[in-house]
Amino acid sequence: MVRQSISFTKPNDEWLKNQVDNKEYSSKSELVNDLIRQARHQQIQIDWIRTKLERAEKSGFTSDNKAQILKQSKDLLNG
Repeated sequence: MVRQSISFTKPNDEWLKNQVDNKEYSSKSELVNDLIRQARHQQIQIDWIRTKLERAEKSGFTSDNKAQILKQSKDLLNG
């Protein structure tokens, strides 16, 4: 594992401390790693949606614009 030194704003540091104090996570490092995993997963979903939007626009099978298709995709993903 690679060690890094990072700085947090006071409100962010307080939030991190509260999460650890509330036993949500065993350490700030575990929490930060989990947040990064979540962000990476979210980026995968965004890339998937972007690809679907581009394909839909190029296919000519819809009259919906990007914003409408994106909303429909998000609604499907969020159930």
